[in-house]
Amino acid sequence: MRRNFKDLTAPEVLGLAIALEEEDARIFREFARLLRPNFPKAASTLDGMAAQEDAHRRRLIELFRKKFGEEIPLVRRQDVRGFVRRDPVQSLRNPSVDHIRRRVALMELETARYYERAAQQAKDAELRQLLGDLAEEERKHEETSASFDPTRQPENEREEEARTSRQLFVLQVVQPGLAGLMDGSVSTLAPLFASAFATRSSWSAFLVGMAAAVGAGISMGFAEALSDDGSLTGRGRPLLRGVICGFMTFLGGVGHALPFLIPNFVTATLVATIVVAIELLTIAWIRNRYMDTPFLAAAFQVVVGGVLVFLSGILIGSA
Repeated sequence: MRRNFKDLTAPEVLGLAIALEEEDARIFREFARLLRPNFPKAASTLDGMAAQEDAHRRRLIELFRKKFGEEIPLVRRQDVRGFVRRDPVQSLRNPSVDHIRRRVALMELETARYYERAAQQAKDAELRQLLGDLAEEERKHEETSASFDPTRQPENEREEEARTSRQLFVLQVVQPGLAGLMDGSVSTLAPLFASAFATRSSWSAFLVGMAAAVGAGISMGFAEALSDDGSLTGRGRPLLRGVICGFMTFLGGVGHALPFLIPNFVTATLVATIVVAIELLTIAWIRNRYMDTPFLAAAFQVVVGGVLVFLSGILIGSA
């Protein structure tokens, strides 16, 4: 059963403070570990904050030993009403630096308020002084964590973190999504239009197009998810990449299959051809936007490949 803060004894107040400092230091080190590969400066700041939390813990233990002896009561934040629930650090597989900034600022604010309230409640002069000093130091920590805010960082640090975040986004989201979209948009053209021109039936072409899109999506999704676990390449969680790649593959294939729901074969083929052109231009734009490929070069590469597959499907279906 959770207890009210006012019901804690002086040893329990100190015991809870020690537990808070231990937990905060561990969380800061875990955040630093998560950020170190891509944001070394933010990780270094968190390492320094963790070391300061360790120093706070030692001061609290020294005072506890002096006042109450060697046996520290086990009181944790979840045992006392008023603390904000924290999500486990393990839930942050690929956290953004901005998310960690917010988490750290909230942690420091909560700890500072705890020390302020504990100091007001303390009757022992030495205990009250230490708690008041720690409250002030935690407020300085909150200011340090606030400096993580991009608007308060030096310009070169903001630019460096923005570049790193963009690179991670490209590696973990854009690349698997683009690979899927290209495969779905191009590889399904031949069976779809071969079926369309062989049968002259919109419904038959639609069924073949849907089957090709679903099959390609499943195949590409598994291939991407099983390609690597992301631990060395920095490409993120394989399951997420597989889902992104598989969905974008299906999306690229189903886009030019849906027009064949139109009963009139000529109209359906014309609309599907327009959709194919839009898909290919979209791929070229993404490559230009995120892969720094000149748009005309990207459009030429994609369009040539797409047109060749498109024409091969028509020729085979018309044979």
